Amino acid sequence: MRVLFWGTPEFGLPSLEAMRRAGHDIAGVVTNPDRPAGRGRRTRTSPVKAWALEAGVPVLQPERPGDETFLAAARRRRPDISVVAAYGRLLPPAALDLPPLGSLNVHASLLPALRGAAPINWAIIRGHRESGVSIQRMVAALDAGPVLGQTRIPIPAAMTAGELYAEAAEAGGARLVAVLEDLASGRAVERAQDDARATWAPKLDRETARIDWSLPAAEVANWLRGCDPWPAAWTSLAAPAALAGRTLQCFEPRVDGPPADGGQPDTEPGTVVRADPVRGLRVATGSGTLTVGAVKPAGRRRMSAAEWVRGLPDPKEVRFA
Repeated sequence: MRVLFWGTPEFGLPSLEAMRRAGHDIAGVVTNPDRPAGRGRRTRTSPVKAWALEAGVPVLQPERPGDETFLAAARRRRPDISVVAAYGRLLPPAALDLPPLGSLNVHASLLPALRGAAPINWAIIRGHRESGVSIQRMVAALDAGPVLGQTRIPIPAAMTAGELYAEAAEAGGARLVAVLEDLASGRAVERAQDDARATWAPKLDRETARIDWSLPAAEVANWLRGCDPWPAAWTSLAAPAALAGRTLQCFEPRVDGPPADGGQPDTEPGTVVRADPVRGLRVATGSGTLTVGAVKPAGRRRMSAAEWVRGLPDPKEVRFA
């Protein structure tokens, strides 16, 4: 098939590679315009655009996907079908209906569960034991179109959002190619979603990722894993005085067992029970304690929690606000 691909981050690259290996003709890629990013505000090219330039595939970067000048340019690419994988914007009906075979979306959840912008993060935050990818036909409503194929992905206890992202991207490429083959042969079956079973995965941002230590330890651990590497769960420091008000991103959580005496420490959630230069940070939560294995202080690199503690003037003074 002749495919018009819509995508921006790394998530779409396995789908592009899988389609190319399967012999599909990538008619062009549509990706977000280059934007300044980072401390130096240098203009960055999206991973999908970089792939296209290396592969010699035409690149389209509309400010608005419904712009008629862009739509005319897309029609000139003569696609049979559009494939969308983390493009980052909603497509208007004129864009969805542009190719004769319509538009498919590679969505990183087992629809109708976790419709929305951040299904990978929320699958881990909410403690799901499995996630997956769905290939769905796009309609005007968000992630509500019929499903043509799914792949399930188990979520081990220590898996992070970054690790699930990588697995879902690869699984999405493989399932996409299978669906395209089914469409070409007439074997494709489109299964309507049960809207009554739909759940939502709203966009995450920095403020959303602030750690609520009053939650039980297992739920705090899910937040840390579900925000790793982005947007990164964080807390603020009340002490030592030299660091008061600064932020600390937290990673690699481990829920601690009950105290040896069988009791529950009577400590305020967020209290640093232990700041040890060998064993790292142990923090009280609303129920139980949590060991934080790695941290990233503001403006510095990610490091083990023990290494960070060793750099403090008095580890016993560490307190979270």
